[in-house]
Amino acid sequence: MFGRRRSVRVETERMVLRLPAMSDFRDWTALRAESRAFLTPWEPVWADDHLSRRAFTTRVYWAARAERTGTACPFFLERRLDGALLGAITMDNIRRGPAQMATIGYWVGAPHARQGYMTEAIDAVVRYAFNQLDLSRIEAACLPENTASRGVLERAGFKYEGVAQAYLQINGRWRNHVLYANIRHDRRGRSDAS
Repeated sequence: MFGRRRSVRVETERMVLRLPAMSDFRDWTALRAESRAFLTPWEPVWADDHLSRRAFTTRVYWAARAERTGTACPFFLERRLDGALLGAITMDNIRRGPAQMATIGYWVGAPHARQGYMTEAIDAVVRYAFNQLDLSRIEAACLPENTASRGVLERAGFKYEGVAQAYLQINGRWRNHVLYANIRHDRRGRSDAS
C-alpha cells in the first residue's frame, strides 16, 4: 500500500519553508492586512475578497495541487524561534525538458523587512531547485525602482539580464520589470572560465 506523500519542507538557519495550511488563515490575513501599504506599490491590485477565508482556501488548495503536480513550490516562511509567519516565496512556472527552469516571486511582511529573511529564503529555494529538483535556471523580476528587491536578488547570486517591457500589471498599471537569473554552474564574470 502506498503511504501519503510528504509535503515539501525546506529548512534554513532561522526559518522553515513549508506549504500553506488552512490553520495559517488568521496569521496570513493579519500580516497581509498590516503590510498592505508596504506591499501595494510592488504587487498586482488585490481582489475585493483577497483577505477572505474563501480566497485563502483557494490559495491553500492551489498550493497543494501545484506542489503535487510539480508545477510550483509555494512556501510560507515560518520563523523557527516562535512560529511567526514572515511572508512567502513561490517557485512557479516550473518547466521541464530542455528548459529545466522556474520563476520565483516573494513578499515579506512589513514588520519583518530588512532583516535578511528573504535573502535566506531565496538562497534555500535556489539550493532546493538546483539540488532536489535538478533545475538549471531560476528567474526573477522586479520593478526597476524596487532597490530592496534588487539587492536581495543580487545578494542571493542572481545576475541582471535586462528589462522586460510591460511585464506585469502592478498596482493597476502595466509596468516594465528588470530581469534577473541564477544559473546553476554559472561562470559569467569569472576569469577562470574556459
